[in-house]
Amino acid sequence: KKNLSSCRFLGIKSDKLPKKHREGGRHSRRVLRAVVEAAAPGASVLCLCEKGDAMIMEETGKIFKKEKEMKKGIAFPTSISVNNCVCHFSPLKSDQDYILKDGDLVKIDLGVHVDGFIANVAHTFVLGASKENPVSGRKADVIKAAHLCAEAALRLVKPGNQNTQVTEAWNKIAHAFHCTPIEGEFVAQFKFTVLLMPNGPMRITSGPFEPELYKSDLEVQDGELKALLQSSASRKTQKKKKKKASKNAENATTGETAEENEAGD
Repeated sequence: KKNLSSCRFLGIKSDKLPKKHREGGRHSRRVLRAVVEAAAPGASVLCLCEKGDAMIMEETGKIFKKEKEMKKGIAFPTSISVNNCVCHFSPLKSDQDYILKDGDLVKIDLGVHVDGFIANVAHTFVLGASKENPVSGRKADVIKAAHLCAEAALRLVKPGNQNTQVTEAWNKIAHAFHCTPIEGEFVAQFKFTVLLMPNGPMRITSGPFEPELYKSDLEVQDGELKALLQSSASRKTQKKKKKKASKNAENATTGETAEENEAGD
């Protein structure tokens, strides 16, 4: 379906969420609806992305006007990925544009933030699909598989569970529809993070480092390799290497080597 009337937006009305988070969710949903409605055969993907980003800035500009220093706006640019393009296609004006056509499988996602509280939303649909003209074939398979994977994740992501349980469920669902999960890595830079603590929101500028999360059960047995790793990690060794490197650079102008210099000393 193209319209969002049957979609669930979880947590928007929850009293436990900070007002800034609720506002971000409310406006992200409003922008998503507008972009979905504007997506039609003949529409430019570039223009739709620009429309979404402009609307995000316009909508967030209407809230918390008294707090002049508060940052708000685009948390993730409006992205419209069509057919075999998996996700995050947000073209620049210098990039090649794409014009939507009937039958395209369209994925729209975007993000809004209010003072660091981020609300991401997304929707997938097929242009021209309706009750009288339902989606069928492989497009229907992949949409159904993705929907069930999202439902499984909503039930499995909870305290006490492991992320591998989610992956296992996704693999089973995808294979049931003869689809293949897409593996990948996405890295984003955050200026700060907001943690929802029992006593209220806590803002931090960098993620807490937990050594146990990065501790390995494997041990290095090779003596030479162990010595090399220890020397690389040693601050004294690093200082010696830096000092030697600078001395070599100085001696390079006179034609002397570090060994000759040391011998002369």
